[in-house]
Amino acid sequence: MSELGARRIAWADEHMPILGRLVKERAPQAPLRGQRVGMALHLEAKTARLALALQSLGAEVAIAGSNPLSTQDAVARALAEQGVTVHARHGANADEYFGYLDAVLAHKPTLVIDDGGDLLTRLHLRQPQLLENVRGAAEETTTGLVRLRAMHGEGALRVPVIAVNDAQMKRLFDNRFGTGQSVVEALMGSTNLTIAGRYALVVGFGQCGRGVAQRLRGLGARVGVVDIDPVRMNEAWLDGYEVGAMAELVPKADIVVTVTGALHVVRKEHFEQMRDGVLLANAGHFDVEIDKNALREVCGEPEQARENVERYTAPDGRRFYLLGEGRLVNLAAGDGHPAEIMDLSFAVQALALLHLTEERMAPGVHAFPEALDQDVARLSLQARGISLEQETAEQARYRASWHEGTA
Repeated sequence: MSELGARRIAWADEHMPILGRLVKERAPQAPLRGQRVGMALHLEAKTARLALALQSLGAEVAIAGSNPLSTQDAVARALAEQGVTVHARHGANADEYFGYLDAVLAHKPTLVIDDGGDLLTRLHLRQPQLLENVRGAAEETTTGLVRLRAMHGEGALRVPVIAVNDAQMKRLFDNRFGTGQSVVEALMGSTNLTIAGRYALVVGFGQCGRGVAQRLRGLGARVGVVDIDPVRMNEAWLDGYEVGAMAELVPKADIVVTVTGALHVVRKEHFEQMRDGVLLANAGHFDVEIDKNALREVCGEPEQARENVERYTAPDGRRFYLLGEGRLVNLAAGDGHPAEIMDLSFAVQALALLHLTEERMAPGVHAFPEALDQDVARLSLQARGISLEQETAEQARYRASWHEGTA
């Protein structure tokens, strides 16, 4: 089994040149020597590549999964055989999931990488005595940053956290292009059904929702968009999507994808309006966007229709198909984002940890340094053999001056 995991990690490595360049340049100095990195991320091949990169930079690394269904056991075994401490298994129950987080904290991390905020909140609530040794953390997701900013607002956040999710080289590509492709791949792979001709309702039009809507439309779906933000709804309308409230659009939907980070955006009144055969998928971090308790209230217990697909049947015979137990569908029912996309995100993660070792920062949520963001962008272009246009000296003088205007 570990041989399969090793092949997956090697494949990811071949397609993650930016992280490879960072390791090659920085590993001889071992800038993370003496650091213990505690990680909670989706434990699959790209994440394994990041863990090994941090190890190559000198760190001791312990990792748990950030979602009970996203851990790939073959990868976890291969990673453990390469010296990383792994606390995770696919299909962990709730007690096991939080037990694995506690096991990572038992390694007394000095640096933390989190995805969704569970590791950091557990550190503060259950192991506060360890906080004095934590130099800082990096958070991968929108959902996690919402939680951490709320902690900071209440004065509860006691370590500096770099908002990796908000870095341009993460958010603009991982959230939009990565989520768009991987969610549609999971939909197609888990159902073996067509996208073309179906009405797909995307709930949430942030960067992730934009990517999902774009990819669904590219495959021939008719796409509707729901959001609570009036600016985003105007943008979706001008992008050519049908827009409206849930009550207006959900009765039309053959596919519903939630991408909000919010609670119960699909709930009992929506199940009562849905048509037979609708596919329900969540692309937000936690399994709370589709109200599974309400779904059971309407339909009773589900049957396993197919791997990663549960069939809920209403008393009137309508069938609702829930993918990946309502968890993050692109990882619970797929391989997650493409390697080239995660190369960008994980290069940002690695640089964030290096920055935390070089700079003393106050507790709170901090922006990823713009200069480092630009470095990742340049490395990406170089890795792909793309030339960047250079500003001339005349243009630089013009940009710096307020004297010149109309010629």
